[in-house]
Amino acid sequence: MTYAVAVNIREGLVFVSDSRTNAGADQLSTYSKMHAFCGGGQRFFVLLSAGNLATSQAVVTRLRHDIQNARADNLHTMQTMADTADYVGHVSTEEQRKIRKRNRDTDFSPDASFILGGQIAGGSPRLFLIYPEGNYVYTSKQTPYLQIGEVKYGKPILDRVMTYDLPLEEAARCALVSMDSTMRSNATVGPPIEVLLYPANRFSQGPYMSFSDDDPYLRTLRAAWEANLLEAFKKLPELKYSDAKLRLVDG
Repeated sequence: MTYAVAVNIREGLVFVSDSRTNAGADQLSTYSKMHAFCGGGQRFFVLLSAGNLATSQAVVTRLRHDIQNARADNLHTMQTMADTADYVGHVSTEEQRKIRKRNRDTDFSPDASFILGGQIAGGSPRLFLIYPEGNYVYTSKQTPYLQIGEVKYGKPILDRVMTYDLPLEEAARCALVSMDSTMRSNATVGPPIEVLLYPANRFSQGPYMSFSDDDPYLRTLRAAWEANLLEAFKKLPELKYSDAKLRLVDG
């Protein structure tokens, strides 16, 4: 399994992804699931992946080859971010079809999901979640984040903290806590943890960090979050018992 989260706020975009891939409890590997594409100072894209690794790698390879071979449709020719999401979705479904055709195992699934984020000159930074079927959804000011992979453990803090007006660095910290919460509850999600910040209108890579499991900052963040959660729990109002009686079904 994997987990990746991306945020689209007023100041720009934040991307966070883990690097653990597993095909069973004894087959854990490490692969980057964050891929950046630049375009001559006029565009910048980041692709996060989850799902079948062969499909994810085939899609990234195809995107790079289309640029190198100057295909009519490639990341450098797209006019809008929505066009780019359509293109990536089309590439994904094509690569899944090829892989499925080569594999006759009826239980095999080449499905992969992607988060595409970036900005093209003349437009605003945007985020899209591209499903295995090639269709997509995008963020809004009310829900400025997208997740793929093992999403349930890291969602509560995003729902409570993440807002469109949150500063870029605070949004990155929130996304990191979301990742740490997921790692705490699911052993198939793990480091290195990659973080990339994209300030709006930069059109090139912003600050990038990679954290190992024993990274001092990640340890400090985890300890501070747990300590503050415990302190907040202790300050909750006490439960008041009532004298109401439960009606016994057996009389």
